[in-house]
Amino acid sequence: MVDESICVDIKAATTDGGEELTRGFLQEVVNILLGYICKSSQRGSKVLDFHHPHQLKEGLEGFSMDLPDLPETLEQILVDCRDTLKYGVNTGHPRFFNQLSSGLDVIGVAGEWLTSTANTNMFTYEVSPVFILMEEVLLRKMQSIVGWSDDEGDGIFCPGGTISNLYSILVARYHFYPEVKTKGMGALPQLALFTSEHSHYSVKKSAAVLGMGSENVVMVKCDERGKMIPAELESCIVTAEAKGLVPFYVNATAGTTVYGAFDPLSAIADICHRHTLWMHVDAAWGGGLLMSDRHSMKLQGIERAWSVTWNPHKMMGVPLQCSVILIKKRGLLQECNELGAEYLFQTDKPYDVRYDTGDKSIQCGRHVDVFKFWLMWKAKGSEGFGSQVDKCLENAEYLYDQLQRRKDFELVLKTKFERPASWT
Repeated sequence: MVDESICVDIKAATTDGGEELTRGFLQEVVNILLGYICKSSQRGSKVLDFHHPHQLKEGLEGFSMDLPDLPETLEQILVDCRDTLKYGVNTGHPRFFNQLSSGLDVIGVAGEWLTSTANTNMFTYEVSPVFILMEEVLLRKMQSIVGWSDDEGDGIFCPGGTISNLYSILVARYHFYPEVKTKGMGALPQLALFTSEHSHYSVKKSAAVLGMGSENVVMVKCDERGKMIPAELESCIVTAEAKGLVPFYVNATAGTTVYGAFDPLSAIADICHRHTLWMHVDAAWGGGLLMSDRHSMKLQGIERAWSVTWNPHKMMGVPLQCSVILIKKRGLLQECNELGAEYLFQTDKPYDVRYDTGDKSIQCGRHVDVFKFWLMWKAKGSEGFGSQVDKCLENAEYLYDQLQRRKDFELVLKTKFERPASWT
């Protein structure tokens, strides 16, 4: 039998009759989180109290990952919360450096807390009215910053840049071959995709997931700075056609993962226009530079893209996850993915059902990623994000200068990597 005295804390904390206990429990959780956030800024603390997997699995100082048969007390739940943070990585630490994301924005954290409390879903306006409208506002703002006109542009928030890139290939394929939605890949010719040898692996992964095959992704050579060579792209397209393949999609990268290189977007756009190919720009990392008056020129030509991936959780510092796919042709995303599930997307609702965005997505349930971003934009403004990006590149310049002066470091690319616009 279950001891009812053990259960009472959790039951009371989750019912109307336990308001005082609920308030006390959540206040303790907030205290734990606030303490953790404050400690995050202390340079003398550890980034990680590292332990091997077997040590964590076996249990440390009473911290156990085993799941009990009987409910535990709220006091133990609070201990578990503290220990989880204690043994995790402190990503807000001044000395934490990871691939493409770091830091802890307090406004963004507040937005994430509110999002979790609201606990709603982004598939229909009726269940998520405010967040649906916020998403529309942010998407239109980002489309405008990319350089698209008011009468074009669509998009959706996605669970990461890999999925955003997958959407770009999915929609591009549907644009040229809409029959693929019902008849499958067997009704299509053998398609070819093109991307630089320094691009993100998600392009190959997407081709595999979508049934086109990773071997049909042509890797285009780059120069010594990691930028795609336009002449090589042109040559690869001609070669693919000679082999009987049908080119349809080119991925250009704005901020490669390792070198931080920006492909020559305008030259690539010219090639795509000549061959009638879908041009996608993976600006998952570098998209944030569009917020900077000093550095947005690195993405010159992005307005000619047919789709863009942009991850605010990278350069712009929004808490994970926050990624967007922007599609230039309005309505195409809906046409590609809609199936019109009647239990969700009824057409006789008492509001404009175009705000039911769930059928634009390949998901059903979709997390609210927009609010923290919207709240940060309200707190910083466009100029604040621009200043933040400028500071990031100033820090890169400072680090470069320091390393160049030290004899115990050798720069791999010397001065041949993507440099801030202020450098000579």
